[in-house]
Amino acid sequence: MSEQVEEPGAGANRPVDRVVLALSAGGVLAVVLWGVLARGSLAVAGREGLAWVISTFGWFFVVAADAFVVLSLVIAASRFGRIRLGADDDEPEFSTLAWVSMMFSTGMGIGLVFYAVAEPIEHFAVPPPATGVAPNTGAAGAAAMQYTLFHWTLHPWSIYAVVALALAYSTFRKGRENRLSAAFRPVLGARADGVLGRVVDLLAVFATVFGSATSLGLGALQVAAGLGLVTRVPDTVAVELVVIAALTLAFVVSAVSGLHRGIKWLSTTNVVLAVVLMIFVFVVGPTVYTLEVLPASVGDYLTNLVFMSTRTGAFSDPAWLGSWTIFYWAWWISWAPFVGIFIARISRGRTVRQFVTGVLLVPSGASVVWFAIMGGSALRTQATGTRDLVADVRAGTERALFGLLEALPLAGLTSVLAMVLVALFFVTGADSAALVLGSLTSRGTLRPRRWLVVVWGVLIGAVAAVLLLAGGLDALQQATILVALPFVLVMLVLAAALLRDMARDPAVNPPPRMRRSGLAAAVRAARSYEEEDPPPVTRWFHRRPG
Repeated sequence: MSEQVEEPGAGANRPVDRVVLALSAGGVLAVVLWGVLARGSLAVAGREGLAWVISTFGWFFVVAADAFVVLSLVIAASRFGRIRLGADDDEPEFSTLAWVSMMFSTGMGIGLVFYAVAEPIEHFAVPPPATGVAPNTGAAGAAAMQYTLFHWTLHPWSIYAVVALALAYSTFRKGRENRLSAAFRPVLGARADGVLGRVVDLLAVFATVFGSATSLGLGALQVAAGLGLVTRVPDTVAVELVVIAALTLAFVVSAVSGLHRGIKWLSTTNVVLAVVLMIFVFVVGPTVYTLEVLPASVGDYLTNLVFMSTRTGAFSDPAWLGSWTIFYWAWWISWAPFVGIFIARISRGRTVRQFVTGVLLVPSGASVVWFAIMGGSALRTQATGTRDLVADVRAGTERALFGLLEALPLAGLTSVLAMVLVALFFVTGADSAALVLGSLTSRGTLRPRRWLVVVWGVLIGAVAAVLLLAGGLDALQQATILVALPFVLVMLVLAAALLRDMARDPAVNPPPRMRRSGLAAAVRAARSYEEEDPPPVTRWFHRRPG
């Protein structure tokens, strides 16, 4: 039986944690004011801090990300896999389609659209240093797809899976509050509800704010670029700020509408629109070539997975790692608190094995297909000279997708669809982040107050605007890596707490039962039966005289 202390969500009306809210909101506001009043100083601090983190702790990001992949696979394959995230008789709260759609849209939807064309093309023009291949060749194309899949499949979803599993187990199996610090009780004990617990929640808030702001910044860059291409509106900083304001308003409205309405339906719409765009590119683009890219890129990725997973600055270009692999690992880690809390929130009733398998394989498989079609089509377009996508990328990473669409029929329509997709993906992810921030600053309530959700939504938008003003895409990447560094330590301790918690679960260690040998049990049963109701022959002998 599950060991539940209280019904999860019973504390829906928990009060706001004034200490966590004041410190976290104050820290975020301080960064916003720093960017407004001393933009150059913020940019310099970001550059210098990033250089120090990559040179000193780049290896740590690599090792930690690998550890999360191994841990996720081991948990799914072990006896822990049969534990249910909830009571033993709980059923999943959401259908599989809705569950996967919300998980996928929140986890990385906007990034998939932003980098679908840009990353393969950038690696094609400037191959990763460790590959040693010449640029603009077939080998460069293979390396481009190989590293793109490396950055977008098992590693990011393993990072999410560890945090989400720890929170889902703590909340639905153990009946604790839906906050990150509550999952640390197996290692911190009562201190998880004190100062140490609040420090954990604060780190989770900062990681969530800056990770979400990075996504909002990327979305604003891409929507502004699309507007410039479709409507000829100049792509300026002012336009990007207007886009940020509009998207912030949209996701705040969606967030206050709740999980079962706004977020659920937006997530499903996102997936449908993404599939429509992908099928269009597949049909009108180089169909046969993309079919060839799919198995070839998967094979290259799996063959070189250990090699790619262990590259550090010792034998590779640290600058390249900082711009790509370490940036991605830091981005996923900074997203892990809110994506983890959100995935945990929608996963009640599933077994650990179902959970880990679903979180790792379904989104990873969808990402493989997405990049094979979008990235493969881009590589073919570049190789055949149909359009110079390398020039588009160098003019701005956010322009790459629209460059591919302009090389295909119905460019105007599909470009509008791409902008809508970017906007909806961001709204879905950001409103999830606002809800999670409200929960983290309200002692783990599953339904935070609306005014608090609005406050966090506005702060996320303000941070995104400041980072764009301070340095655009580079500033977004710097903030992500700097904030993610302390949270790596939090995640490693969280993984230890999860393993300790599950090792004591009754579903893994059932209470000892008295075991009898088959012969002894049969003899005892026969004696008991005879004493209660002797067979006819026995009764006849008992009735005979003398």
